[in-house]
Amino acid sequence: MTNEIVIVEPRGAVLEITLNRPPANAINRATSRALYAAFKRLQDDPALSVGIVRGAGERIFSAGWDLKEVADAGYDPALELDAEHGNGPGGFAGNTEYWGLTKPLVAAINGAAVGGGFELALACDVMVMSSNAFFALPEMQRGLLADAGAIQRLPRRIPYNVAVEFLLSGRRMEPDEALRWGLVSEVASPDRLMEVVRATADSIAQGAPLALQALKEVLLHIESMPLPEAMNTIKPGHDNLPAYRRMMASEDMVEGITAFAEKRIPVWKAC
Repeated sequence: MTNEIVIVEPRGAVLEITLNRPPANAINRATSRALYAAFKRLQDDPALSVGIVRGAGERIFSAGWDLKEVADAGYDPALELDAEHGNGPGGFAGNTEYWGLTKPLVAAINGAAVGGGFELALACDVMVMSSNAFFALPEMQRGLLADAGAIQRLPRRIPYNVAVEFLLSGRRMEPDEALRWGLVSEVASPDRLMEVVRATADSIAQGAPLALQALKEVLLHIESMPLPEAMNTIKPGHDNLPAYRRMMASEDMVEGITAFAEKRIPVWKAC
Protein backbone atom coordinates (compact mmCIF):
# COMPACT_ATOMS: atom_id res chain seq x y z
CA MET A 1 0.00 0.00 0.00
CA THR A 2 1.44 3.35 -1.00
CA ASN A 3 2.11 5.98 1.67
CA GLU A 4 1.27 8.87 -0.64
CA ILE A 5 -1.53 11.04 0.69
CA VAL A 6 -2.72 11.67 -2.87
CA ILE A 7 -2.37 8.97 -5.54
CA VAL A 8 -2.33 10.05 -9.17
CA GLU A 9 -2.96 7.56 -11.99
CA PRO A 10 -3.26 8.57 -15.66
CA ARG A 11 -5.66 6.46 -17.74
CA GLY A 12 -5.64 7.68 -21.32
CA ALA A 13 -6.96 11.25 -21.34
CA VAL A 14 -8.29 10.84 -17.77
CA LEU A 15 -6.32 11.49 -14.58
CA GLU A 16 -7.59 9.54 -11.56
CA ILE A 17 -6.83 11.32 -8.29
CA THR A 18 -7.32 9.42 -5.02
CA LEU A 19 -7.34 11.07 -1.60
CA ASN A 20 -5.46 8.51 0.47
CA ARG A 21 -5.59 9.31 4.19
CA PRO A 22 -7.50 6.39 5.68
CA PRO A 23 -9.61 5.84 7.57
CA ALA A 24 -11.32 9.25 7.29
CA ASN A 25 -9.47 10.86 4.36
CA ALA A 26 -9.40 14.09 6.37
CA ILE A 27 -7.87 17.11 4.67
CA ASN A 28 -5.03 18.97 6.35
CA ARG A 29 -2.82 21.66 4.82
CA ALA A 30 -0.34 19.19 3.33
CA THR A 31 -3.21 17.27 1.73
CA SER A 32 -4.62 20.46 0.23
CA ARG A 33 -1.23 21.21 -1.33
CA ALA A 34 -0.90 17.65 -2.63
CA LEU A 35 -4.38 17.76 -4.15
CA TYR A 36 -3.55 21.08 -5.79
CA ALA A 37 -0.41 19.54 -7.31
CA ALA A 38 -2.54 16.76 -8.79
CA PHE A 39 -5.09 19.21 -10.20
CA LYS A 40 -2.28 21.36 -11.62
CA ARG A 41 -0.84 18.29 -13.33
CA LEU A 42 -4.23 17.74 -14.93
CA GLN A 43 -4.38 21.36 -16.05
CA ASP A 44 -0.81 21.50 -17.39
CA ASP A 45 -0.59 18.13 -19.19
CA PRO A 46 -1.80 18.46 -22.81
CA ALA A 47 -2.50 14.72 -22.95
CA LEU A 48 -5.10 14.97 -20.16
CA SER A 49 -8.66 16.25 -20.57
CA VAL A 50 -10.63 15.16 -17.49
CA GLY A 51 -9.95 14.38 -13.84
CA ILE A 52 -11.64 11.92 -11.47
CA VAL A 53 -11.52 12.56 -7.71
CA ARG A 54 -12.30 9.83 -5.19
CA GLY A 55 -11.50 8.81 -1.64
CA ALA A 56 -9.55 5.70 -0.70
CA GLY A 57 -11.57 2.90 0.85
CA GLU A 58 -15.27 2.12 0.60
CA ARG A 59 -16.93 4.02 3.46
CA ILE A 60 -15.63 7.61 3.45
CA PHE A 61 -15.02 9.93 0.52
CA SER A 62 -13.67 12.53 2.93
CA ALA A 63 -14.54 13.56 6.47
CA GLY A 64 -13.39 17.07 5.61
CA TRP A 65 -11.17 19.48 7.50
CA ASP A 66 -8.62 17.75 9.72
CA LEU A 67 -9.76 19.25 13.01
CA LYS A 68 -7.05 17.37 14.89
CA GLU A 69 -4.43 19.46 13.07
CA VAL A 70 -6.31 22.60 14.07
CA ALA A 71 -6.70 21.45 17.68
CA ASP A 72 -2.99 20.56 17.96
CA ALA A 73 -1.53 23.64 16.27
CA GLY A 74 -4.31 26.20 16.67
CA TYR A 75 -6.02 28.12 13.90
CA ASP A 76 -3.99 30.83 12.22
CA PRO A 77 -5.89 32.52 9.37
CA ALA A 78 -2.68 33.97 7.95
CA LEU A 79 -1.14 30.51 7.68
CA GLU A 80 -3.95 29.33 5.42
CA LEU A 81 -2.72 31.76 2.75
CA ASP A 82 0.94 30.71 2.98
CA ALA A 83 1.89 29.01 -0.30
CA GLU A 84 4.48 26.73 1.32
CA HIS A 85 2.90 25.87 4.67
CA GLY A 86 -0.79 26.68 4.22
CA ASN A 87 -3.42 25.23 1.92
CA GLY A 88 -1.57 26.34 -1.21
CA PRO A 89 -2.69 28.20 -4.34
CA GLY A 90 -5.85 26.11 -4.82
CA GLY A 91 -7.25 26.90 -1.40
CA PHE A 92 -8.73 24.26 0.88
CA ALA A 93 -8.69 20.78 -0.75
CA GLY A 94 -6.67 22.12 -3.66
CA ASN A 95 -9.64 22.96 -5.89
CA THR A 96 -12.07 25.14 -3.96
CA GLU A 97 -10.21 28.28 -5.10
CA TYR A 98 -8.28 26.99 -8.11
CA TRP A 99 -9.84 29.46 -10.54
CA GLY A 100 -7.38 28.61 -13.32
CA LEU A 101 -8.46 24.95 -13.44
CA THR A 102 -10.40 24.82 -16.70
CA LYS A 103 -10.35 21.05 -17.20
CA PRO A 104 -13.45 19.28 -15.81
CA LEU A 105 -13.46 17.19 -12.66
CA VAL A 106 -15.77 14.27 -11.93
CA ALA A 107 -16.22 13.39 -8.25
CA ALA A 108 -16.77 9.73 -7.37
CA ILE A 109 -18.57 9.96 -4.03
CA ASN A 110 -17.74 6.50 -2.71
CA GLY A 111 -18.83 7.15 0.87
CA ALA A 112 -19.54 9.88 3.40
CA ALA A 113 -18.68 13.37 2.14
CA VAL A 114 -18.78 15.51 5.25
CA GLY A 115 -17.91 19.17 5.78
CA GLY A 116 -14.84 20.01 3.73
CA GLY A 117 -15.13 16.65 1.99
CA PHE A 118 -18.46 17.80 0.60
CA GLU A 119 -16.85 21.11 -0.38
CA LEU A 120 -14.11 19.25 -2.29
CA ALA A 121 -16.83 17.38 -4.20
CA LEU A 122 -18.95 20.50 -4.68
CA ALA A 123 -16.03 22.24 -6.39
CA CYS A 124 -16.02 19.48 -9.02
CA ASP A 125 -18.09 19.82 -12.19
CA VAL A 126 -19.93 16.50 -12.07
CA MET A 127 -20.76 14.31 -9.07
CA VAL A 128 -21.67 10.62 -9.19
CA MET A 129 -22.72 9.14 -5.84
CA SER A 130 -22.64 5.65 -4.40
CA SER A 131 -25.93 4.40 -2.97
CA ASN A 132 -24.23 3.94 0.43
CA ALA A 133 -22.84 7.49 0.55
CA PHE A 134 -24.26 10.66 2.10
CA PHE A 135 -23.54 14.40 2.36
CA ALA A 136 -23.45 16.42 5.58
CA LEU A 137 -22.32 19.88 6.70
CA PRO A 138 -21.98 19.75 10.51
CA GLU A 139 -20.02 23.00 10.78
CA MET A 140 -22.89 24.83 12.54
CA GLN A 141 -22.66 22.29 15.35
CA ARG A 142 -18.88 22.86 15.56
CA GLY A 143 -19.18 26.62 16.01
CA LEU A 144 -18.11 27.63 12.51
CA LEU A 145 -19.34 27.94 8.93
CA ALA A 146 -18.81 25.73 5.88
CA ASP A 147 -17.02 28.63 4.23
CA ALA A 148 -14.61 26.73 1.94
CA GLY A 149 -17.22 26.68 -0.80
CA ALA A 150 -20.45 25.29 0.63
CA ILE A 151 -22.06 28.58 1.67
CA GLN A 152 -20.87 30.10 -1.60
CA ARG A 153 -21.71 27.29 -4.04
CA LEU A 154 -24.57 25.24 -2.62
CA PRO A 155 -27.31 27.93 -2.86
CA ARG A 156 -26.39 28.25 -6.55
CA ARG A 157 -26.69 24.51 -7.17
CA ILE A 158 -29.96 23.60 -5.46
CA PRO A 159 -33.04 25.62 -4.33
CA TYR A 160 -31.96 28.38 -1.96
CA ASN A 161 -34.25 27.42 0.93
CA VAL A 162 -33.16 23.78 0.70
CA ALA A 163 -29.50 24.79 0.76
CA VAL A 164 -29.96 27.10 3.76
CA GLU A 165 -31.90 24.49 5.73
CA PHE A 166 -29.18 21.94 4.99
CA LEU A 167 -26.45 24.37 6.11
CA LEU A 168 -28.33 25.29 9.29
CA SER A 169 -29.36 21.81 10.39
CA GLY A 170 -26.20 19.78 9.82
CA ARG A 171 -28.41 16.85 8.80
CA ARG A 172 -27.52 14.13 6.32
CA MET A 173 -28.52 14.28 2.67
CA GLU A 174 -29.01 10.78 1.28
CA PRO A 175 -28.42 9.82 -2.37
CA ASP A 176 -32.08 9.89 -3.40
CA GLU A 177 -32.44 13.48 -2.19
CA ALA A 178 -29.17 14.58 -3.80
CA LEU A 179 -30.40 13.09 -7.08
CA ARG A 180 -33.81 14.71 -6.72
CA TRP A 181 -32.28 18.18 -6.36
CA GLY A 182 -29.92 17.54 -9.28
CA LEU A 183 -26.85 17.86 -7.07
CA VAL A 184 -25.52 14.55 -8.42
CA SER A 185 -25.94 13.32 -11.96
CA GLU A 186 -26.32 9.64 -11.07
CA VAL A 187 -26.44 7.23 -8.15
CA ALA A 188 -24.72 3.85 -8.56
CA SER A 189 -24.33 0.78 -6.40
CA PRO A 190 -20.95 0.63 -4.61
CA ASP A 191 -19.66 -2.13 -6.88
CA ARG A 192 -20.55 -0.14 -10.03
CA LEU A 193 -19.55 3.35 -8.92
CA MET A 194 -16.15 3.51 -10.59
CA GLU A 195 -17.48 1.83 -13.73
CA VAL A 196 -20.11 4.58 -14.03
CA VAL A 197 -17.65 7.36 -13.15
CA ARG A 198 -15.06 6.16 -15.65
CA ALA A 199 -17.69 5.88 -18.38
CA THR A 200 -18.78 9.45 -17.58
CA ALA A 201 -15.20 10.74 -17.69
CA ASP A 202 -14.45 8.88 -20.92
CA SER A 203 -17.57 10.35 -22.51
CA ILE A 204 -16.51 13.86 -21.49
CA ALA A 205 -12.98 13.25 -22.78
CA GLN A 206 -14.34 12.68 -26.28
CA GLY A 207 -15.08 16.40 -26.52
CA ALA A 208 -12.65 18.80 -28.14
CA PRO A 209 -10.00 19.66 -25.51
CA LEU A 210 -10.24 23.41 -26.02
CA ALA A 211 -14.04 23.34 -25.99
CA LEU A 212 -14.03 21.44 -22.67
CA GLN A 213 -11.86 24.13 -21.11
CA ALA A 214 -13.80 26.97 -22.73
CA LEU A 215 -17.10 25.69 -21.34
CA LYS A 216 -15.84 25.59 -17.76
CA GLU A 217 -14.17 28.97 -18.14
CA VAL A 218 -17.31 30.63 -19.51
CA LEU A 219 -19.65 29.04 -16.93
CA LEU A 220 -17.48 30.26 -14.06
CA HIS A 221 -17.15 33.74 -15.56
CA ILE A 222 -20.86 34.32 -16.19
CA GLU A 223 -22.30 32.54 -13.13
CA SER A 224 -23.50 35.66 -11.32
CA MET A 225 -24.07 37.90 -14.37
CA PRO A 226 -27.44 39.11 -15.64
CA LEU A 227 -28.41 37.28 -18.85
CA PRO A 228 -27.73 40.20 -21.28
CA GLU A 229 -24.24 40.70 -19.82
CA ALA A 230 -23.57 36.96 -19.92
CA MET A 231 -24.52 36.85 -23.61
CA ASN A 232 -22.43 39.91 -24.40
CA THR A 233 -19.27 38.65 -22.70
CA ILE A 234 -18.61 36.02 -25.41
CA LYS A 235 -18.83 38.53 -28.26
CA PRO A 236 -15.68 39.84 -30.02
CA GLY A 237 -13.85 42.56 -28.16
CA HIS A 238 -13.91 40.89 -24.75
CA ASP A 239 -10.49 39.52 -23.79
CA ASN A 240 -11.21 37.95 -20.40
CA LEU A 241 -11.99 34.45 -21.73
CA PRO A 242 -8.68 33.17 -23.15
CA ALA A 243 -9.73 29.51 -23.49
CA TYR A 244 -12.91 30.50 -25.32
CA ARG A 245 -10.94 32.77 -27.69
CA ARG A 246 -8.43 29.98 -28.41
CA MET A 247 -11.30 27.62 -29.14
CA MET A 248 -12.94 30.05 -31.56
CA ALA A 249 -9.66 30.51 -33.47
CA SER A 250 -8.67 26.84 -33.43
CA GLU A 251 -8.44 24.25 -36.18
CA ASP A 252 -10.44 21.98 -33.93
CA MET A 253 -13.59 24.06 -34.33
CA VAL A 254 -13.33 23.63 -38.11
CA GLU A 255 -12.46 19.95 -37.66
CA GLY A 256 -15.53 19.31 -35.49
CA ILE A 257 -17.87 20.86 -38.03
CA THR A 258 -16.17 19.11 -40.95
CA ALA A 259 -16.19 15.73 -39.22
CA PHE A 260 -19.92 16.09 -38.56
CA ALA A 261 -20.58 16.89 -42.22
CA GLU A 262 -18.42 13.96 -43.33
CA LYS A 263 -19.99 11.59 -40.78
CA ARG A 264 -16.70 10.62 -39.15
CA ILE A 265 -15.05 10.88 -35.74
CA PRO A 266 -13.15 14.18 -35.34
CA VAL A 267 -9.37 14.17 -34.84
CA TRP A 268 -8.46 16.85 -32.35
CA LYS A 269 -5.12 18.67 -32.51
CA ALA A 270 -5.29 21.35 -29.84
CA CYS A 271 -4.99 20.87 -26.07
